[in-house]
Amino acid sequence: MSEKAAQDGTAEAIGKAGTRRRGKLTLVLIAAGMLVVGGGGVAALMMSGMIGGHASSREDNQPKLVRKGEDDPYMPKAEGEDGAAPPEVEGDGGDPYRTAYFTFSEDFTSNLKDSDALVQLSLACSTRRDGRVVIWLKKHELAIRSALLEILADTPENDVYTMPGKDRLEKRLTAAINNVLIRKEGFGGVDGVYFRTFIIQ
Repeated sequence: MSEKAAQDGTAEAIGKAGTRRRGKLTLVLIAAGMLVVGGGGVAALMMSGMIGGHASSREDNQPKLVRKGEDDPYMPKAEGEDGAAPPEVEGDGGDPYRTAYFTFSEDFTSNLKDSDALVQLSLACSTRRDGRVVIWLKKHELAIRSALLEILADTPENDVYTMPGKDRLEKRLTAAINNVLIRKEGFGGVDGVYFRTFIIQ
């Protein structure tokens, strides 16, 4: 073998070793890049609350369902005649959750849609959530009254004379109350609306 052939063989062996080193270096750099990108993605998900403890703390701040017999630290205390709160008595059957009621302080009077008829009614609503919902109903009563008057003014006269029409009206009033509470407090919580009086003139 000539000296030139020996040098070519050595150069070829050195070239193959360099190529292997560059290939390994490339693999190490790709792996390090993937770790950086993946770690950044995990950090972003944790900061956004999608993983980790942030999402559950946000959920824990919402009003909770209150079981019968459980203490509700948010419920405003009702006062009896002697200034002491009357005892709360729950039945054994029915709904497992306690129901709290809120009565609007004034009656609602409105014209009906495309009619000369007037409707006058007094309303109450219920929630099975903790007392924050009742507190928010009182706090935002003015905004809720405005929304409910809009619903009443948009109600056709035929709807107030039939049970299905009154059922639709109850659902629309409940949705309007929850929409106001969601806009103001981020949570609705009202389960239903009840007519205390209902007069059509």
